[in-house]
Amino acid sequence: MRYIAFIRKDPDSVYGVDFPDMPGCISAGDTIDEAVRNAVEALSGHVRMLEADGDPVPSPRDFDAIANDPELAEDREGAMTTVVPLIRDRGSTTRINVSFDLGLLEAIDATARERGQTRSAFLASAARKEIVD
Repeated sequence: MRYIAFIRKDPDSVYGVDFPDMPGCISAGDTIDEAVRNAVEALSGHVRMLEADGDPVPSPRDFDAIANDPELAEDREGAMTTVVPLIRDRGSTTRINVSFDLGLLEAIDATARERGQTRSAFLASAARKEIVD
């Protein structure tokens, strides 16, 4: 699931991010990239809180619906638009079976060791980065 986000920057401020389909969910960052990375975490945390409180999670609308919503005209003004993936951290792990070329697997293991990570932690981190970027 992906949510449309608005990014704004006022003079002498950081980049702010908000979600028209997720009221109350905001984030910020010193750069656009940092703001978007932080928005991924903010969206995940916001949804986790909604679910914990038993509140419904709003469905995301597509870009055309956001762009044509007259109630968002003021919000869209001066804002950049991006798409932020919802990555739900469920708090549990699942064992999977994947196949890699042996050379790639050796490179993954070597890099994970250099970083003090397990293979699983490295692959999860790489997957998150790929989903967000």
